[in-house]
Amino acid sequence: MSGLWQPASGCGDRCRPGDGPRASGWTAGSRLAGMALVLLAGLPPVALLRGAAIRWLARGLLAVLGVRLVRRGPAPRPGSLLVANHVSWLDILALIAVAPVRLVAKHDVRAWPGIGATAGRSGTIFIDRTRPRTLPGTVGEVAAALRAGRSVAVFPEGTTFCGAEHGRFRPALFQAAVDAGAPVVPTSIVYDTAEAAFIGDDTLLDSLRRVARVRRLTVTVITAPALRPAPGADRRALARAAQRSLGGHGYRLAA
Repeated sequence: MSGLWQPASGCGDRCRPGDGPRASGWTAGSRLAGMALVLLAGLPPVALLRGAAIRWLARGLLAVLGVRLVRRGPAPRPGSLLVANHVSWLDILALIAVAPVRLVAKHDVRAWPGIGATAGRSGTIFIDRTRPRTLPGTVGEVAAALRAGRSVAVFPEGTTFCGAEHGRFRPALFQAAVDAGAPVVPTSIVYDTAEAAFIGDDTLLDSLRRVARVRRLTVTVITAPALRPAPGADRRALARAAQRSLGGHGYRLAA
């Protein structure tokens, strides 16, 4: 049960060659300082205004870190369940930046400096994978948001992978789309360097420093055409169909 509920990734430091072009120490330092300034300036209006202010904050954080954001594919309609592969904590900023979504994130994220506050202000639904009994409540909360016309983004792999490797989409949260009659939008998150991957024994601080040292980093968010589950659809079949949809949109699946 615990293995199914808390999936493990085989990715680690070996997945990051570390031989790409590096930014200067001055550039890396200025990026980290810029991130702190954007958070200081951006969190107060986010607390008051939410919505567009949250997207502005996410875009600002990516920009000061030197991360270029590219968006491709059809815009999801409100009340969609976006299901994405999971590579990095940067995924959270990228998804918030491209669409007005609530995220489902592990409860640990709530305590992350800056990132946790941004996620919390955006209405993130936190999931505690150490407590399997809370899963039905989380599914119900996601379904309620979808019925209210709010889009929700989830990472069904349950943990991060390097991008070249991947995990199986876990079906539990797909039940929320079935219950709400909501479209499911397969979403690929693709990086042009493995240095962005948040894997192995990474800490947030180590990952921040590594991202800041990359000379150029691009994240591309690609939305596939929506899947529209029929009433009573099987969530496992829906999860498999969503993962297959990512195969032609920049997310490399194993044969």
